[in-house]
Amino acid sequence: MSDTADTPKAGWRMNVAIFALAASIFTVIWFAVAALGTKFGFWPWQVGLGQMTIGIGPTIALVSLGVALIAQVIALIKAPRTQPFILALGATLIAAFCMFRLAGLGAQATSLPPLHDIQTDWSDPIQFSQAIMDAREAQGETNPVLDAPTVPEYAEERWPGTAGRLVSELQEEAETKEGGKGTVYPTLETIYFDQAPTEVATVAQRIINSRGWEIAFNGPTGRENGDEIQIDATATSGWFGFKDDVAVRLRAVDGVTAVDIRSTSRVGLSDLGANSTRVHGLMVELEDRADGRRAP
Repeated sequence: MSDTADTPKAGWRMNVAIFALAASIFTVIWFAVAALGTKFGFWPWQVGLGQMTIGIGPTIALVSLGVALIAQVIALIKAPRTQPFILALGATLIAAFCMFRLAGLGAQATSLPPLHDIQTDWSDPIQFSQAIMDAREAQGETNPVLDAPTVPEYAEERWPGTAGRLVSELQEEAETKEGGKGTVYPTLETIYFDQAPTEVATVAQRIINSRGWEIAFNGPTGRENGDEIQIDATATSGWFGFKDDVAVRLRAVDGVTAVDIRSTSRVGLSDLGANSTRVHGLMVELEDRADGRRAP
C-alpha cells in the first residue's frame, strides 16, 4: 500500500490562468495581424491602424489585462498556487506590455507636432521627381506634396493651436524651442561638401542602398541649375508597411556642393518623428562619410 498522497490539482483555477494567458497572446496576435494585414494589402491603413490598433486595440488589451489580474488573485486562493500563478503572471506581463506600448505611442503622438513632411530648407523646397509623384498618386496618398504646407483644421482637436499654421514654422519650433530646452526634433540644415555633386551623390546612393530604401530616381534634375542632381527613394516601415518618400538634392553653389534632404509620408497626419529622424540620420552619416560641414 502506498503512503504517497495524491498531489492536489489547481483545477478550475488553472483553467482560468490558461484562459488569461490565451487572451493575452490573442492580444499580441491582434496587433500583429492589424499591422501585417495593412502591410500586405489585406485592408487599408485606416482599418489596420485606425480601427484595429487605435480603435479596438486598447479595449482588447485592457480586457486581457483585467482577466490576467483576476487570474492572479484566483490563483492565490489556496494551494497549489505556483503553476496557475506563474501562468497568470505571464499573462499579466504580456497584456501590460501591450497597454504600455499603446500608452507610449499615444503620449509620443501628443508630445510631437502634427507633422509628416520634413526638410532641411523650406525657403527653397525640394520637388520630388515625377516617378515619386506617380507612385504617390497610384497608392492614393492623403498627404499632397506642397511648397508651403499647413496643418489641416482637423488637427486642432488633438493639437490645439496648430491648425492652419505652416509646417515649416512648427518644424523650426520643434528644433529650437526655448533655446534647446524642450526640443523634440534634432536641428536639420543644409550640409556642404568640397567634392563635386556627382561624388557626393555616389556616397549618398550607397547610404540609401545600405538602408534598404528603393531608389526611384537618380540623376540630373533638368532644372535651371545644370549642376543639380537629385536622388529620390522610398522607405517602407517594417510592420505596417507605411511608405515615406525621401529626396536628396545636391547642387553646386559658390564652389561647394550644397545638400538638402526632404522626407514626407504618403498617409497619416503625424509621423511620430520618423521623417525627422530619417533626415537627421542621413545627414549625419553623409556628413561623416564625405567629410561634410554645416557651413559653406
